[in-house]
Amino acid sequence: MAVIFSAAAAYSGLKIGQVFEAAIPISIIAVGASAAARKKNALGQNVIIQSIGASSGVIVAGAVFTIPGLYILQAKYPEIQVDFFQIFFASLLGGFLGILFLIPFRKYFVKDMHGKLPFPEATATTEILMTGEKGGSQAKLLIMSGLIGGLFDFCFASFKIFSEEVTSRVIPAGELLAEKVKMVLKFNVSALIFSFGFLVGLRYSLIIVSGSLLSWFVFIPLVNEIGNLMAANGGVNPFAEMTAEAIFKAYVRPIGIGAIAMAGIIGIIKSSGVIISAFKLAAGVGSKAHGNVKVERTNKDLKMSFVMLLIFLTLVAIFIFLIIGVKITLVQAIVALLTILIISFLFTTVAANAIAIVGTNPVSGMTLMTLILSSGILVAVGLKGWQGMVSSLVIGGIVCTALSMAGGFITDLKVGYWLGSTPAKQQTFKFLGTLLSAATVGIVIFILNQAYGFVETDVHTSPMIAPQANAMAAIIEPLMSGTGAPWILLSVGAVISVIVNWLKISPLAFALGMFIPLQLNTPLVVGGLLNNWFSKSTKMKN
Repeated sequence: MAVIFSAAAAYSGLKIGQVFEAAIPISIIAVGASAAARKKNALGQNVIIQSIGASSGVIVAGAVFTIPGLYILQAKYPEIQVDFFQIFFASLLGGFLGILFLIPFRKYFVKDMHGKLPFPEATATTEILMTGEKGGSQAKLLIMSGLIGGLFDFCFASFKIFSEEVTSRVIPAGELLAEKVKMVLKFNVSALIFSFGFLVGLRYSLIIVSGSLLSWFVFIPLVNEIGNLMAANGGVNPFAEMTAEAIFKAYVRPIGIGAIAMAGIIGIIKSSGVIISAFKLAAGVGSKAHGNVKVERTNKDLKMSFVMLLIFLTLVAIFIFLIIGVKITLVQAIVALLTILIISFLFTTVAANAIAIVGTNPVSGMTLMTLILSSGILVAVGLKGWQGMVSSLVIGGIVCTALSMAGGFITDLKVGYWLGSTPAKQQTFKFLGTLLSAATVGIVIFILNQAYGFVETDVHTSPMIAPQANAMAAIIEPLMSGTGAPWILLSVGAVISVIVNWLKISPLAFALGMFIPLQLNTPLVVGGLLNNWFSKSTKMKN
């Protein structure tokens, strides 16, 4: 399950910017497999199974937010070399750090704060594992729906029975609108995208699509209208020969990048209370939660001396990776290592606290802050240009994966606490899940770059979108190269995020809609409407 869901989550994260939570479907499959095998007393094993498998979503989130940025920058800087081992070790070592830095805080979060922190994701997973008698039918439904969705997508992806994308250009009026006004409506029929609309629900589907409509029905025609005004005053409309897609790529997508960046910062600000309390915890406040007393099996962690040894070995491995894999000097590697150590340790508790309280990890915002901080630090020690970009993105990848892992792992540990698992066993098997998921995501990203690419070229005409990685690359390039950036467009996007947040609308969801092409957003509404209809039907029956 770790391998399968890692591949699926990586594909969806790079295609439409959404990484799904794997713990719940894996829990359903685990319970269903136990029921099918008529295995008794399988609850403890199912906890471990979902813990290993859930590594997929968190490792993928850390990787796809940053690592594809290396391929994106490689298109401009051919000196940048990207290989499987860079992706693998950044994900693996970041995942290990997330596990190891969280272990000393496990008792505080899952036991001492029991009843004070809601843990919404852990609650849902626990309920599924406890409802074993219903698991068989749920697992069967999950597998059947997966086969149907896969077969549907296979029909257009491989057999070309019908087109994956439908546009308003198929009718004469739509073609005229696209040519004269640069206004076009698109719809992708993929089951993958439709299902995400069902998962996120109607509210978030509408928010994402609203952001997309702002880009395609307001900003793109507005750019063309500015060109028409230039032509009316004796000039030439430079956008007349450009398609709506070309205008989106050149002028509107940077607005979306600015919106994503500001949404991340807003997420940090909103989580300020959580962050302050987490920093205090990391600095030693609340350390009374870690007293060395004799504990029973259900409260037994890995020995702290062993954890400290593993942290040391992981940091040594990161240091070697920075020197050999990133090819920087000894002093620069030491500075980079200290940056990773301090930021990962402090933000690990932030991620765990956020998941425990609201079920949402502000990992993109924290990663953005990490990139900005690390870029400033690396420039101060003389690391600039393409090597600085590679170093910052690798540091960001390690830190992002560590934070993502910490948020996901605290959920697993809370599930285990409720169901009576041994924390030490959960912690041990989590390393296995991290290893499998890191290897899988490394292979998947490498293959997807070969097949689709992340930048449009003569070879790759329909690249993967990778919105978060594009945003990270767009922010980091001017910081490390000294070149100009489309600051005006980025600032417009930032202002939009602030306004959207003021309107009590999720700025990140809206910003993703602005950045991701229209055809990958419109199907979400269909899925959201079905989710809403099913929810109301279920309530009426109850």
